[in-house]
Amino acid sequence: MPGPGFIIIAIVVVLLLLVIVKNIYVVQQSKAYVVERLGAFHAVVGVGIHVKVPFVDRIVKKVSLKEQVADFDPQPVITKDNVTMQIDTVIYFQITDPKLYTYGVEYPMSAIENLTATTLRNIIGEMELDQSLTSRDVINAKMRSILDEATDPWGIKVNRVELKNILPPREIQNAMEKQMKAERERRESILQAEGQKASQILVAEGEQQSAILRADAAKQARIMAAEAEATAILKVQQAMADSLKMLNEAAPNDQVIKLKALEAMQKVADGRATKIIIPSEIQGLAGLAAGAQALLGKDQAAE
Repeated sequence: MPGPGFIIIAIVVVLLLLVIVKNIYVVQQSKAYVVERLGAFHAVVGVGIHVKVPFVDRIVKKVSLKEQVADFDPQPVITKDNVTMQIDTVIYFQITDPKLYTYGVEYPMSAIENLTATTLRNIIGEMELDQSLTSRDVINAKMRSILDEATDPWGIKVNRVELKNILPPREIQNAMEKQMKAERERRESILQAEGQKASQILVAEGEQQSAILRADAAKQARIMAAEAEATAILKVQQAMADSLKMLNEAAPNDQVIKLKALEAMQKVADGRATKIIIPSEIQGLAGLAAGAQALLGKDQAAE
């Protein structure tokens, strides 16, 4: 059975192990620990496993090295033309020096918020309402530059500043809404007018195309009629030529030629001519034909 001395040694060993284990700590990625020794700054500990001296070292602050976002409540600001607005700001910052962040200022976030509000009032106070509403990028750039310089002694880097909302007084908001509504209506009327114009142009183009097609159709009809008439004339002339050729081949005498001339004169008489001159060569033959026709008419009447 172990004696009292062995038990005491075992207890001491266990206590030492507990103390050692309790003073072993692991620093995670994107973190930094600020360690004090006997109440004074000792070191900034980075990623890895570390052991602090029991009852001597103390971790006073655990700092995140990631980029952080601070969304501040709306702040009242007055423009150069005495218009009061409410503006809320968002800043994106990153801790670059954990030691300065720990010992530079007592309440860093409160200090940044107050500094942001003061800077915003100073910048807006130099602008009129219209300018402040249309110069967000300029305001953001000025604020980022001023805040970054002011927070540098605190180990903080301001990466970006954004004006989240700019709320002018209610009467100005109403006026702006009316102006925006009028602008929307104006744009809608322009779009409607352009649509009507485009529709009228399409209708006019359609009518023009239709007229062109009708004119082409009438033109084609006239061409076809003229071609048909020309073909008919050619056929008549060809028939006459064939007839003359046949007569020439048959060697007709003077009586046959005079008879053909008389037939031609009859065809001419059937036309629209009001005066017909009969050649002397066929006047006798014409009289004979007329007498024969009259006699034939009497015989038919007697019957």
